[in-house]
Amino acid sequence: MKKSKFALFFALTVAMSGAWAKLPAPSEEAQAKAAEAKVKAAENAKMESELLGKTQDRVAEKYIADQKAKGVIVKPTPIVPPAPPAAVAPASAVTPTAAPAPVAAPTPATAAKK
Repeated sequence: MKKSKFALFFALTVAMSGAWAKLPAPSEEAQAKAAEAKVKAAENAKMESELLGKTQDRVAEKYIADQKAKGVIVKPTPIVPPAPPAAVAPASAVTPTAAPAPVAAPTPATAAKK
């Protein structure tokens, strides 16, 4: 019982201390360094994807050549690259649409007919 109370107290203490802790704003140097790292990571990802594509092409060519040697005709299926995502208009550029026409309240004469 004492261990569970201690664990509860410890968990609450840790949770409460997290609410008060704030990190300082990053400096301009840190922001520049982060931007540089982001650009470098993007370049590395692009290079790796190109290398992967070349490797996949080599494997496919070898497979087709092996199958051709066995007398099997392989017709690779062309893969169409996905379309780039459509640009989303910012919320401030969206014009408000016309409001629907208000519905008229029933008159006493129409209400009596029902």
